Amino acid sequence: MPLSEADRTLLEFESRAPRNVGAKEEAIRAELGITPVRYFHRLNALIDDPAAVAEFPVLVHRLERIRHQRANLRY
Repeated sequence: MPLSEADRTLLEFESRAPRNVGAKEEAIRAELGITPVRYFHRLNALIDDPAAVAEFPVLVHRLERIRHQRANLRY
């Protein structure tokens, strides 16, 4: 199933989002009109979506690596 326009917008935002946490959260609210919690929940789901990998392979694989590294740090 192809990505929705909202999912595509979210991934495009992530590719250019500020790296500073506070600035990123502010930009999420201002540009996307959603809460950071909702943003990160959706972003995490998109990492596992084959359509997201097909359209944004470099970004999704980078996010996968980051998620994997953080999971390893917890254990």
